[in-house]
Amino acid sequence: MSITNQSKINYLLQKVDPNGLFFSEWMKKEGYSGQLVKRYRDSGWLDMLSRGVMYRKGTLPTAYAALASYNQQLKRTFRVAAHSALELAGFNHYVPMGKPLLVVASDNAVMPNWMKSDLFDKTFEVFSTDTFSEPEVSQTRVGTVKLLLSAPEQAFLECLLLAPKQYSYMDLFYIMEQLTSLRPDKIESLLRTTKSIRIRRMFLYMAEKAGHYWFDMLDVHNIDLGMSKMQLAPGGIYIPKYRITVPKELNEYG
Repeated sequence: MSITNQSKINYLLQKVDPNGLFFSEWMKKEGYSGQLVKRYRDSGWLDMLSRGVMYRKGTLPTAYAALASYNQQLKRTFRVAAHSALELAGFNHYVPMGKPLLVVASDNAVMPNWMKSDLFDKTFEVFSTDTFSEPEVSQTRVGTVKLLLSAPEQAFLECLLLAPKQYSYMDLFYIMEQLTSLRPDKIESLLRTTKSIRIRRMFLYMAEKAGHYWFDMLDVHNIDLGMSKMQLAPGGIYIPKYRITVPKELNEYG
């Protein structure tokens, strides 16, 4: 490899986290031709993960670094969401069976093929939603990478959005009990603007049951809860105030 090419590969490796990914679409814009990229693979600098996606040979890409690379290089806005965002914010862990899950949300985008690889330290779980018309998203640093992250208030609503298929309502209530420091202004804004009546009702039911101080600071009359009854748990207990049927176990807990 020539000195020029050696210099270019060094420059390339310095621009991407050691555990991140290299996307050919971005590399092309950076001035790396397909022929040059192939030479890097043949020379043992890069390995293929999937079509158009590579990683540094001799390393194992991590889920966080891979997600950060994807957003930064291709200008995407995939964010860490639901229980994964709560975990990063320091709230109680939700522990699924098997390899840890990294729940990622996008706005009407499909899960890219590279996320389906089992090479990562976490399994990607992607969902797409436009439920939050005024999303609460921030940026956080995890180790050496920057990630987009749902605010804790939105992250819990995302958990409710995915329940009961991905999370049981009982497990989510255990998490709700830990959410003592949520911000009432953020909660109220999200509840007013979210499109889901179901998660509005279940959130308020859980928050009131948990007895958090911030619940009393909410202007509940300013939040549209609709009029129809909702059966969220077959054979459950009907809660007239919120017009929802909740699991018997949850109603009797505490």
